[in-house]
Amino acid sequence: MEEEIEEIRRKKMEELKKAQEAQNAEIQKQLVLRQILTNEARNRLVRIKMARPEFAEQIELQLIQLAQSGKLEKKITDEDLKTILRSLQQKKPNYRIMRR
Repeated sequence: MEEEIEEIRRKKMEELKKAQEAQNAEIQKQLVLRQILTNEARNRLVRIKMARPEFAEQIELQLIQLAQSGKLEKKITDEDLKTILRSLQQKKPNYRIMRR
């Protein structure tokens, strides 16, 4: 019985540790985004995240990679972000379903 309780405690501690690590990673990501995006661009990204979370996550990771590689010379403005979004939208294949 004690072994089962100890196993449950151990699993719970692992879950809490993973949750804390995920929260810390999210905080770090938001700090980097705050440094590389203007307020307007950040707001746009938040709205995208509400509508398309996976797409927004991809954009965030790409922006962070650009920043970490030193390819950003200035903060990304809302207009810059719109341009990036348009270029990503153009790469996406456009499928049409036609009914007869």
